[in-house]
Amino acid sequence: MPTKSAVKLIVVLAFALCLLTSALAQMPNPYGPPISLENAKKVTAPALAEAAKNNWTMAVAVVDPGGNLVYYEKMDNTQIGSANVAIDKARSAALFKRPTKALQDALAAGGDGLRILKIQGAVPVEGGIPLVLDGKIVGAIGVSGGASSQDAQCAKAGAEILK
Repeated sequence: MPTKSAVKLIVVLAFALCLLTSALAQMPNPYGPPISLENAKKVTAPALAEAAKNNWTMAVAVVDPGGNLVYYEKMDNTQIGSANVAIDKARSAALFKRPTKALQDALAAGGDGLRILKIQGAVPVEGGIPLVLDGKIVGAIGVSGGASSQDAQCAKAGAEILK
């Protein structure tokens, strides 16, 4: 008959194995070299075109994997606050290796998801998407100016250009 400490150890190891398995199953793409200025501009163009097609005014930011601004452009009459929001969304998507919608959804679910509010740099608002080239995250795009779903629609249009 196993001792209490052996049973505790088995339970802890089983729990750790479950966490590790879950983490590996969700592991996002690795980081790659930073996006070039040329590619940052290529990603921005379809995002702005999507905004113009829908008569939305947007700000678009592209950052490298470390969250450093590579390129920024905004449409005329875009609200001034959207400049920083677009950059923050892009940084969040790059640093946390996931679309900001994932953070938004986790927050909306409540419970443990509320912890996101205390994570520095995590922006739980849709509109930031990692940019993947050759299976590696080379940066991220962030869009702001409309409803978060509109921002995401424009960011997706930009992110898809690298695929």
